[in-house]
Amino acid sequence: MLRKRVLDAELVKYSLIYLAEEMGVALRRSAYSPNITERADHSCVILDVNSRVLAQAEHIPVHLGSMPVGLRGILNYLDENGIELKEGDVILSNDPYITGTHLNDVTVIQPVYYEGRLVVYVANKAHYSDVGGANPASISAEAEEIYQEGLLIPPVKIVSNGKVNREALSLLLSNVRMPHVALGDLHAQLAANLTGVKGIKKLIDRRGLRNFTEACEIFLEQTAEDTGAEYRSMPEGEYYGEDFLESASELLDNPVRIAVKVTIEDEQVKLDFSASDTQVKGPVNTVYGVTVAASTFAVRTLFRKQVSINDGFYMTVKVYAPEGSVVNATRPYPVSAGNVETSQRIVDAIYRALHKAMPDRVPAASCGSMNNIMIGGPGWAFYETIGGGYGGRTGKDGVDGVHVNMTNTMNTPIEMLEKYYPILFTTYKLRENSMGHGEYRGGCGIERA
Repeated sequence: MLRKRVLDAELVKYSLIYLAEEMGVALRRSAYSPNITERADHSCVILDVNSRVLAQAEHIPVHLGSMPVGLRGILNYLDENGIELKEGDVILSNDPYITGTHLNDVTVIQPVYYEGRLVVYVANKAHYSDVGGANPASISAEAEEIYQEGLLIPPVKIVSNGKVNREALSLLLSNVRMPHVALGDLHAQLAANLTGVKGIKKLIDRRGLRNFTEACEIFLEQTAEDTGAEYRSMPEGEYYGEDFLESASELLDNPVRIAVKVTIEDEQVKLDFSASDTQVKGPVNTVYGVTVAASTFAVRTLFRKQVSINDGFYMTVKVYAPEGSVVNATRPYPVSAGNVETSQRIVDAIYRALHKAMPDRVPAASCGSMNNIMIGGPGWAFYETIGGGYGGRTGKDGVDGVHVNMTNTMNTPIEMLEKYYPILFTTYKLRENSMGHGEYRGGCGIERA
């Protein structure tokens, strides 16, 4: 009987993982923006009623790790404001201090009810090429407060009882540079969640609600056991690391410090960022969700064996980031570059700390940036990130021309960009001999002009 329960749990686990992937396929194939259709800058997750991750697709690390923080933030907001989430409702928000990433990441969450009972939430994030603000593409190096970075949307019912909230939709579309693109991307997000809703109901139809719920608890417990085994292979102790980044703000002359104390003990990892700098008047602050995402990513990449990514893992990583610090900014400090630059510095600071304990597991430093490009004009806004070199590892060379660590988006084909935007490319190639040299070389960067 026990063996059958474990087998059933594995079947449910992988059914949920494949369903999250299917949600992503629906989103990417239905979207309008090349940022989603080509770069795949989106992520899909299935969470239980307690905001625990049950399954996630292999999408964007900075999105995925922030999802539990975002769902808890949204549910708390709804509770505080007396908003009830019913069957057929869909919540939309991009408030960084609630959803856990920057304004461009629009989060769409939908409850799944089965026979009148709330069973799970399906959710996705998609990076919109523009959400208003001072600059095209909404990521401004000069921003000194969040309102310069774009339209901030608190959790709102974009769909109520199966019907689109036209007033909320009009407010959103009236504040972006490409409303037709934003509308197409939003429709794709809604379609992705509907794919998840239908899939969950079919799965419970086959398994039964009681067996489904029991299976989820079993595979979460199994993941926790697998995670504990990985921690037992790591040397216990306290380790310190730090890294620095520049801010575009003219108010800052010194680099911004990110410092972390990593403690491995009792089959869990604690990360304390108390020694990091306070929040700054520049876009390099992160919200708490990004710091959690970077922390869980860095820890997970050091495992020797394959471990499922769900709450059985996430619950073992404890992150303390003081409010008002550069790694847990508060309103109205800007955060647009926190996703794309500071998250990479957080990972590198953690790697630097743990390299002392596990030099054979930690890779050499990678390109360390998502290399954001923003260009625009009347009625259009172009955004992309460009890959670089991945650092060498014990026994392996680095990788050329890829995104690293907190993002794994694709490099957009220049043919598609030239078709979609008034842009002409003259160069797209690997930058020769740009790697770090050593017994195992680093990866080469990219030239794109």
